[in-house]
Amino acid sequence: MDLLAAIDLRGGHAVRLVQGDFDREEPFGDPLAIADRFAAAGAPWLHVVDLDAARSGRPVNRTVVLEIARRSAVPVQTGGGVRTERDAVELIGAGVARVVLGTAGLQDPELLAACATRFPSQIVLGLDYRRRSDGRREVAVRGWTESSGRSLEEVLGTVDHLPLGAVVVTAIERDGTLGGPDLDGLRDLLDLTAVPVVASGGVGTVGDLADLARLRSPGSGRRLAGAVVGKALLGGRMSIGEAVAACATSE
Repeated sequence: MDLLAAIDLRGGHAVRLVQGDFDREEPFGDPLAIADRFAAAGAPWLHVVDLDAARSGRPVNRTVVLEIARRSAVPVQTGGGVRTERDAVELIGAGVARVVLGTAGLQDPELLAACATRFPSQIVLGLDYRRRSDGRREVAVRGWTESSGRSLEEVLGTVDHLPLGAVVVTAIERDGTLGGPDLDGLRDLLDLTAVPVVASGGVGTVGDLADLARLRSPGSGRRLAGAVVGKALLGGRMSIGEAVAACATSE
């Protein structure tokens, strides 16, 4: 399982939100310095999200994203505000390894298919969900500010035919809380799609990462392809080295 060290951007700075709430923001400083530090410490991937763009659709922090990709010694996966094929072309042409389509990929299946076909294994579908009181996992859009009206299971059932690099699944209620990932939900999801699944949201300890690395689907025995970790790394709760070692846990 790969570690994806996360850097969220807002107003040109690195921040973390709690449960996707833009009013609950914690600042972490210069994103370029953080990217350099993560890469130098051995992070195998950087996961960079333009939060402003995810909400507005405008590439507010695109220059910062492109600079991180330009100077990074490790592959960069980025999302937030990717609304057109031109956006994907610009980002991949500038050295981004994988581009995440969230709102646009969900609302425009033809765009998702066109990008995935043009850039096989370099397009990622981002699915951010909230669990409703009836247990339904509902996918959110536009920077987590609106509901799509569709369930996670429904969306996953429509993308297996695409040459996607991965699907990043974020449990919004757990994101930024350090309270642990949605292990039961992720276990079930692994049997719903053949696309590699990357987990996001809630990782607070190396034990959480080891639990994710050990996770197996009940049917096929599939494992997670990766885990996104942000606040725990930024806040010093674990080092990159400790996180990478935990991701290598097999049993």
